[in-house]
Amino acid sequence: MGVRAAVVVCVTSFLLGSLFTHWIADSLTLWKSPTNDQNLWTAATYYSIIANGPAQIQYAVAAVVLLGATTILWSLKDGRAGNLMFDGGSIFLFCTTIWMYSYSALPTIFTVFKDLPPHPKTDAVPQELQSAIFDLASNNLVCSVALTGVLGLQAGRFWAESADDDDEIESLKATPAPSRAKTPQTE
Repeated sequence: MGVRAAVVVCVTSFLLGSLFTHWIADSLTLWKSPTNDQNLWTAATYYSIIANGPAQIQYAVAAVVLLGATTILWSLKDGRAGNLMFDGGSIFLFCTTIWMYSYSALPTIFTVFKDLPPHPKTDAVPQELQSAIFDLASNNLVCSVALTGVLGLQAGRFWAESADDDDEIESLKATPAPSRAKTPQTE
């Protein structure tokens, strides 16, 4: 259990860290009111850099995602109730993140931001680009919350299992050892 949980926590933390790097762009769009064109162009430029980055980075992130999904699914074969409850929730949240990022965020990054037109920072941002920036920031936020839920469920599983172990140790200490009655020896 220890290695499996460590892999899940490390993979989830890595993916959360990857999503947190998008805060450079997302903080300018979701959390600053009113949003101005300069902030939107900064976010668009950031996502354009990601869209035009080397493919090896994307392959590495995909390998990490595959490792995390495989590890969580692997723990279900144990069939214990704790695995089904905590890991079932983790699988749901992890798969929600994968689905949202694969079917919403990545296509937006690679279609909208692949060829960003040259522009001065003072130009008005086209409505379709503005909408894509806000949608992408929202998707990143949902994925971050879901991955935080995975970490919470894994911490809950650890706490529940350690509490069960503590209860088992206490019950063993409280139960007196069976005494051996002396049997008469026949001569």
